[in-house]
Amino acid sequence: MCGLVGCYAYRGDLHDVVNRMSTALVHRGPDASGIWAENGIALAHRRLSIIDLSSAGAQPMSSACHRYVISYNGEIYNHLELRKQLDFAGASVDWNGHSDTETLLAGISHWGLDETLRKTSGMFALALWDRKEHRLCLARDRMGEKPLYWGWAGQELVFGSELKALRHHPNFPTDICREALAQYMNFGYVPSPRSIHPGIYKLEPGCILTVTEAPPPTAPAQPIRPEMNFGSISIRRYWSLNSEVDNGVKSSFHSENEAVSALDMTLQAAVGDQMMADVPVGAFLSGGIDSSLIVSLMQTQTSKKVNTFTVGFDIAAYNEAEHAAAVAKHLGTNHTEIIVTSKEALDVIPKLPELYDEPFADSSQIPTYLICQIARDHVTVALSGDAGDELFGGYNRYIWGPKIARRMDRLPVKFRKFLGEAISAVPVSTFDRLGSITKKVMPISRVGDKAHKLAELLRNVENLDEMYNHLVSAWPALEVVRDIDRMPASVLEDALPDGLGGDPVNRMMLQDMRTYLPDDILCKVDRAAMGVSLETRIPFLDPNVVALSTRLPMSMKIRGDQGKWALRQILYQHVPKELIERPKAGFSIPVGEWLRGPLRAWAEDLLSEEALAVDGLLNPLPIRKVWLEHLSESRDWTHRLWIILMFQAWRSAQGGE
Repeated sequence: MCGLVGCYAYRGDLHDVVNRMSTALVHRGPDASGIWAENGIALAHRRLSIIDLSSAGAQPMSSACHRYVISYNGEIYNHLELRKQLDFAGASVDWNGHSDTETLLAGISHWGLDETLRKTSGMFALALWDRKEHRLCLARDRMGEKPLYWGWAGQELVFGSELKALRHHPNFPTDICREALAQYMNFGYVPSPRSIHPGIYKLEPGCILTVTEAPPPTAPAQPIRPEMNFGSISIRRYWSLNSEVDNGVKSSFHSENEAVSALDMTLQAAVGDQMMADVPVGAFLSGGIDSSLIVSLMQTQTSKKVNTFTVGFDIAAYNEAEHAAAVAKHLGTNHTEIIVTSKEALDVIPKLPELYDEPFADSSQIPTYLICQIARDHVTVALSGDAGDELFGGYNRYIWGPKIARRMDRLPVKFRKFLGEAISAVPVSTFDRLGSITKKVMPISRVGDKAHKLAELLRNVENLDEMYNHLVSAWPALEVVRDIDRMPASVLEDALPDGLGGDPVNRMMLQDMRTYLPDDILCKVDRAAMGVSLETRIPFLDPNVVALSTRLPMSMKIRGDQGKWALRQILYQHVPKELIERPKAGFSIPVGEWLRGPLRAWAEDLLSEEALAVDGLLNPLPIRKVWLEHLSESRDWTHRLWIILMFQAWRSAQGGE
């Protein structure tokens, strides 16, 4: 796990500017650094040594044939198998060391870039310079575990692992892209391919960007998507999630026993591959299904006690550390648990703008950073249970979303909208008074808040696809972002696989896999972990596991009111059911309560009308209304407010630019 940066067609001191960019990524690679430059192109690298700790693994690295130079961030778990394939193919490589970087270069020299990436099992972002063809290629792993930004700084092309590195280029565009801001307000993160800055983009997962000659001097009006060209720049997919889903549907499992057995073996292999390292390895353990399964499979493959880590909170309602401790005790791991106070959690908030580089508003970023911090004191690599929800049907919306949609379908559209308008016309306070009268019969908190959320669904949703869009959206962005008359297109509007047919839950899961997973979940984990120089690995995103998940029919993912059926069948072989079965809690903290308490002064400063009106980007009126409703406890607007606050805090950290 490392950090990379580079610059193409720079007209100044290339070595100096790339060195300053690279230095900004020292947290991603504190062990070593290197720069390679030639004829207007420069690649730089920051190294966190994981495999082959010697200088034989140093980057940027040249291929044995001297044609290619690479700067690469990530891990290729099957690189030893690739070496065997190269030997079998007659490549006859004279290996200098045992790093996966050297394996990648040998593969590229023999098979070419596209075919090599298709053969890999791993996570990566890379920059590759072809000295013979004078061609630059940027590539990113299939599911988007590792980040890769690219774009224009003045007339030069820049690229790197994080925006903070690119900002050290003297011509970096510091203004804010309104289209990206609108999408951020809607989703709580800036979705690929945009970034918060105009002309700076995220390379989409599973893609290769190629620059065949000097790049155009200015950025395009809209982001370049896969299978598009812009002057000498083109983007193509070497791997397609849609194709993976279509192939999986054609070979769906019919036997439950066969499916569970195949998934068990595939996960065992993925976990075993990802335990490979020349440094200490551990795992996050929340006590939930996903992390418990990963730790169980780790412990079966080693005679040593697996190092496991849990963070708990001193607020009982948000503390699940005891569940993790019970699982750890049963499995016999070497378990580390730390209980964090509210003050310690709050102390993380000022670090978030620098840590995440652009506005990012998943409040579980706070406990994620804390558990990474704890783990880094003991290990350099930690395995995570992320992506189990998206691949195997774990989110509650997959279960109750269709139920609500079916009930709504029974009502004529006109009546549904009329009912929604009627409910909205009744003040929240009136519903709350009614709730207080009937609380002995129906003990429901915040009746008014829930009634008005139901009204929004009735007014705005006509089918399950629209319900999904409603569920993953926070702010109606056109209300809060000035000078935007329509929402920019997003990946959510891309064509869906033909094989999904009419299954709405499968469509929801796929949309999560190509948007929420890479741009929220994986971004959150990458920045939090790399902020403390910790490598995280995600066995559920092994290509074979992803492929197998597409072969499971929905009945083997969601059964009744319970998700992740297939994963549970494997986990129950290692951990008693009673240690696992409990309501899904997530990685939550009481942000909404803090905003009315210890964070109120901080929030009020950022949400003042004057602060909101800076630069004319935001409309203060709807934001102030939401803030006051939240303070009065009539509505719970935690998610919307956190989105605004993280943008305001980020903008303040940038000097108000």
